Amino acid sequence: MTERAHGTYAGAGTPPRLPHQQLIAVQAETLDTPRRRYGPAARLLFVTLDAIYGKKRTLSKFKVLELVARVPYQAWEQAAYIAITHVHERTGMARRIHDRVAETRGQQDNEQWHLLILDELIGKSGVSESRVKYFWIPQAIAVVYYQVSWLLFVIRPKWSYRLNADFEDHAEHEYAHLVQEHPEWEHMPFESQFTADYGTYDSLADVFRQIGHDERVHKRESEQDMTNARFR
Repeated sequence: MTERAHGTYAGAGTPPRLPHQQLIAVQAETLDTPRRRYGPAARLLFVTLDAIYGKKRTLSKFKVLELVARVPYQAWEQAAYIAITHVHERTGMARRIHDRVAETRGQQDNEQWHLLILDELIGKSGVSESRVKYFWIPQAIAVVYYQVSWLLFVIRPKWSYRLNADFEDHAEHEYAHLVQEHPEWEHMPFESQFTADYGTYDSLADVFRQIGHDERVHKRESEQDMTNARFR
């Protein structure tokens, strides 16, 4: 994956932090790249989110996306720990599974920073959100998505990875379009309590470009995992 060859790499499962010019370049690449051919489960999820939250790109809708985005990684981590329980005496395989867990946890943590940054920005904006629409309904969607991701992984891991690749591809493109729709963000500084964790950026636009790039890296990781056996 070429993304791991540039920028500041922060550890397993964590995409590198890119400088301003590279962020602009990767956004342009995303806008010029067709979306994946999404499977039925992904299409159903996207239609459901549009029906509940509208097609307009808002920070509140992206917060819902990030709440859901962590779920497959949680499901895979749980499945991996169960696998270690069964194969712990085969130390080589157990170690390989552990390495997968570390990567999965890094991916999950990365999505968590996205969520916290969005929460912070929404709080600063003063936007009022319905508790039902932006807390309870997303929690319900996340529970269903977790069960689907876990079940697909148990039946055939490739199917679960494909669903996640579809989701991350959708997120990557949505963030690229979001930045395009807000040229004023180019001149807005990124001031956050999470800069020590997520990095410092030239503008709010670059923060969202970085998040979109993170989603691209996660997508490509899932695409790569689609071709691998469950654990080897």
